Amino acid sequence: MTVCSWTFEPKHPEYQQRNVWVEEVYRPYVLPRRTRSWYNVDQCQATEQRTARESTMAGQLPKMMRKIVVTQLGSNFSQVTKLIEAPVPVPGPGQVLVRNRYVGINASDVNYTAGRYDSSARPPFDAGFEGLGHIAAAGENTGLKVGQPVVYLSMGAFAEYKVVEAKAVVPLPEENPQYLPFMLSGLTAAISLDKVGEIKKGNKVLITAAAGGTGQFAVQWCKNAGCEVLGTCSTEDKVQFLKSIGCDRPINYKKEDLNAVLKAECPNGIDVVYESVGGEVFETCLNNLAINGRLMVIGAISGYTTDYSGFKASSMLPLKMLQLSASLRGFFLMHYRRDFKEYMMQLVGLYKEGKMTSTVDMGDKSSTGPFVGLDRVNDAVEYMYSSQNIGKIIVQLYK
Repeated sequence: MTVCSWTFEPKHPEYQQRNVWVEEVYRPYVLPRRTRSWYNVDQCQATEQRTARESTMAGQLPKMMRKIVVTQLGSNFSQVTKLIEAPVPVPGPGQVLVRNRYVGINASDVNYTAGRYDSSARPPFDAGFEGLGHIAAAGENTGLKVGQPVVYLSMGAFAEYKVVEAKAVVPLPEENPQYLPFMLSGLTAAISLDKVGEIKKGNKVLITAAAGGTGQFAVQWCKNAGCEVLGTCSTEDKVQFLKSIGCDRPINYKKEDLNAVLKAECPNGIDVVYESVGGEVFETCLNNLAINGRLMVIGAISGYTTDYSGFKASSMLPLKMLQLSASLRGFFLMHYRRDFKEYMMQLVGLYKEGKMTSTVDMGDKSSTGPFVGLDRVNDAVEYMYSSQNIGKIIVQLYK
């Protein structure tokens, strides 16, 4: 587990190009050169990354690569996916070829393999949708150079190389895994809490699975907005982690009864719930809403690996909503693309000001060791569903 809140300033000319993400997202928060305390510490890492990129820049692209494809629909990720060899794709006009160094693991990876997010999807299709690496080749009219570190959100990220639309990549100062969680987990938390949860200063906010990839950002976003934050988790290590990022009341549901805690400590109910678990947790949240409370559903992980029984609507739901003038609201990130740039700017700003951290879990404490190599994606998915991770789970494809 790593916690990072670095500041940075682009060091090479390619970072000075006129790109909307460089100009509008990063540069407004660049601090004076004397603040770059990370530079000497990471000199060796930066040198290794430059060496890896230089070999690609010299025209040494391989002909073949490995990627993970979904061979049949189903919720057991390891059983319905296969690691195969395929030709390295060639970027067309307006596209770039990214050599992935890190890929993100998400609960919704299983929803894609099960065909829940796209009912028209028919196997085989590529898996994964978060990647961070550098540009290995660029098509015409991209405005991006080979060697530029980038992060992106695009289907088919579980691959050694991935063609992505140039407008969809975010340039970075270096290939560091701490930047990857902002794209999906950070944006999910920030946009949903503002646009759907409508959080306000002084609100009591309950965040389920608060020590996970998106939960960590939800806690910090709410604290920066002046809310009182409660967060559920499953271990004492996670309790300590939640305290470290500002959670007012971590609740270890393995040791404390969530419903009893909420009834005793929040007698007037919860104003906003950031819910991603489903099942009994959803019912408990529903039964502890305040007047005008908003129960926001961003997921239901307890049912993803089964028949989705982790999320069952209560027959009393309409009456409960009526009695409290409350509301049940859903959130799906891709419906809010128009807000990506604005909220990425805000997240990066908080990150650079030291008001937000990005925590990643690369499997160092897992029973099978660090997640290095594309063949470890299956282990990483299993690790996530065992609820052992703290922060965002990331697989490193190569050292």
